[in-house]
Amino acid sequence: QVQLVDSGGGLVQPGGSLRLSCVASGNMFSSYAMGWYRQAPGKQRELVASITSGGITNYADSVKGRFTISRHNANNTVYLQMNTLKPEDTAVYYCNADRRDGLTTYVYWGQGTQVTVSS
Repeated sequence: QVQLVDSGGGLVQPGGSLRLSCVASGNMFSSYAMGWYRQAPGKQRELVASITSGGITNYADSVKGRFTISRHNANNTVYLQMNTLKPEDTAVYYCNADRRDGLTTYVYWGQGTQVTVSS
């Protein structure tokens, strides 16, 4: 069992920056692929960025060049650095942990942190 605690959201003006953090419990953090998803009102949850256990990253086209995902295995933490924020980035952001063990997939979610981009 893994528990994820998201933090770092808030209100920021367009063009500003925020850094989200997600701290995971347990001792298998390094074996999980980690991701950040977001869900805006009336929209489906979408993948923003992900990072594999080996450090390979992937980004949604809408955030490429502006957001950076990173992980610090020693601290069981994954980060999402968000720069040049736009109003359309407004959403609840959720941390995700994913691990496959044979035929079993383990998926865990954080509680979400609100990001609001507005002047």
